[in-house]
Amino acid sequence: MNIILLGAPGSGKGTLSEFLCDKNNFTQLSTGDLFRENISSKTDLGLEAQKYMNEGKLVPDSVTNSMVEKYLESKNTNLIFDGFPRTDEQALALDQMLKNLNNQIDKVFYLEIDESVLLGRLTGRMICKICKRSYHKVNRKPLKEGICDFDNGELIVRPDDQEDKIKTRLEAYNTQTAPLIEFYKNKLIKIDADNCSPSELYDRVVSFIGV
Repeated sequence: MNIILLGAPGSGKGTLSEFLCDKNNFTQLSTGDLFRENISSKTDLGLEAQKYMNEGKLVPDSVTNSMVEKYLESKNTNLIFDGFPRTDEQALALDQMLKNLNNQIDKVFYLEIDESVLLGRLTGRMICKICKRSYHKVNRKPLKEGICDFDNGELIVRPDDQEDKIKTRLEAYNTQTAPLIEFYKNKLIKIDADNCSPSELYDRVVSFIGV
């Protein structure tokens, strides 16, 4: 089964992905990870992406899609897509990639959450410098202050988790996401993520996946 997680920054996608990967053998496909791996390995696609990133430009869909397509050649089942696709064009490309491999997107989960709740979550969020797992200063504290429970990595606050930057990100996300909700309307499952603990959110999603 392949699923897509849609939801604004802070809606719980990251923690939900962690649970699904740890408990249900899913693998998260992150374009951010693909960029880092390709740049680190100095692949042709990585060098192309780095050129745009160094100039402060968005990496074109053609480069991003090619990285995803290359990845799917080795693994295309039990995947969680988070952060990709971001546009209708990427969604169309992904559908074709999977179709070529006799596969598909099975379910799309949209985590609905109030903006005021998001602001509270994001302004208190901490991220592990190594594994990128999320914590919260109030709601999800690590066992040892400032240290990740899993790899003892340092917990940091992301520069873009400031209130003014968060609002800008939310505006951009809402603009991008609305077309995707329409695109995937036949596979879309809306989940109320307001006042929902990570374990409750996981239970709700699993009830639809049936794993």
